[in-house]
Amino acid sequence: MTQTLLHPNYTVGIWKIEPVHSEISFQVRHLAISKVRGKFENFDVTIVTAEDPRDTTIEASIDVSSVNTGQAARDNHLRSSDFFLVEQHPHMLFKATGENITIDGDDFTIVGDLTLRGVTLPITLKGELGGVIDDPYGNVRAGATATTKINRQDFGVSWNTALEAGGFTLGDDVTITLELQVVLQK
Repeated sequence: MTQTLLHPNYTVGIWKIEPVHSEISFQVRHLAISKVRGKFENFDVTIVTAEDPRDTTIEASIDVSSVNTGQAARDNHLRSSDFFLVEQHPHMLFKATGENITIDGDDFTIVGDLTLRGVTLPITLKGELGGVIDDPYGNVRAGATATTKINRQDFGVSWNTALEAGGFTLGDDVTITLELQVVLQK
């Protein structure tokens, strides 16, 4: 993949997630007429930006037991073997390297490996850098938004029920959205 990691605010260092100002959420079609949304309450993201941008790494770990859709019974079902199989696979993982990151102005594309339920597949995140600033407390912060769409069946999440009127309870496509703020470590 062509490498264009030449953003004017590129800064070498280790960046850690600021969880209070970040969110990882998802949505999936429900009953073929609307979408159900949820988010993960606990996750960790580390970005190591290197002198040679091709050596940059991104790693994320999402505690899938922290799923929150606003309905306890549904969240418990999502933690079960029908969906996340939390007992055997407590984390969803994402890894990418600078060789698979392209930047065009504030827009970026990251190709990396997503592991869910023990299945690892490449995914593509498309996003926008919100900016890099010095905050009032002497920290350097960066913000970005990114999305991807996965087919849950590809990761072994195949639970569904047929609807009497036709179709199924859940769609196969799941949109994952990241609203991230990271802080440069001193």
